[in-house]
Amino acid sequence: MNHSTVGRSLNKRAFPIAREGVGFIAALAFVTVYLVALGFETAALFFFVVTFFVAFFFRDPERQIPEEAGAVVSPADGKVIKVGVLLDREFTGQEMLKISIFMNVFNVHVNRIPVDATVTGISYFPGKFFSADLDKASKDNERNAVSLEAADGKKLIVVQIAGLIARRIVCRKRKGDKVARGERFGIICFGSRLDVYLPPDTRPAVAVGDKVLAGTSILGHLS
Repeated sequence: MNHSTVGRSLNKRAFPIAREGVGFIAALAFVTVYLVALGFETAALFFFVVTFFVAFFFRDPERQIPEEAGAVVSPADGKVIKVGVLLDREFTGQEMLKISIFMNVFNVHVNRIPVDATVTGISYFPGKFFSADLDKASKDNERNAVSLEAADGKKLIVVQIAGLIARRIVCRKRKGDKVARGERFGIICFGSRLDVYLPPDTRPAVAVGDKVLAGTSILGHLS
């Protein structure tokens, strides 16, 4: 596992909650206060706990972004469940290094860009909601693929994959956008997975079982 503590922080914000969670939190907080006013203390306590959990889920902490040349940072918090070169039949038709990261409900779910690049395409695929730690989730689950091209022409793909209970994939970028390493680009709600496809000569810096942090942990180095 490779974490960097030296680098830059992007898009610093005073309120460390992802904007997609503000509506959920506000609604739950309102219900909690309303139940307290009515004297339903047990129900109010339940909704208070739920509100706290949802706020915890949508937390969006600042991260220090490594500035090391050629470094590819993790787009997600979670556990590495796959590292290996394979023939990518779905996106490129070429051999690619695939690194898969599984996010449980306790991980930060804000997704970040792995390298300085240009967005060359956004592709959404409807699908099922198998557990995101299964291999078939990469092809069968609802997913959103973000294609990137670095300044040197190297192509990468980041795929947001819905999980067993995830029901919303958010991607804030569009084709043609210039993006920076570690920049926030989306979120997947309530448990999910990200697959990263890198050039086959990329030198991996993680192994199966490693825990990684979005924007901070280095997955590998582009040759």
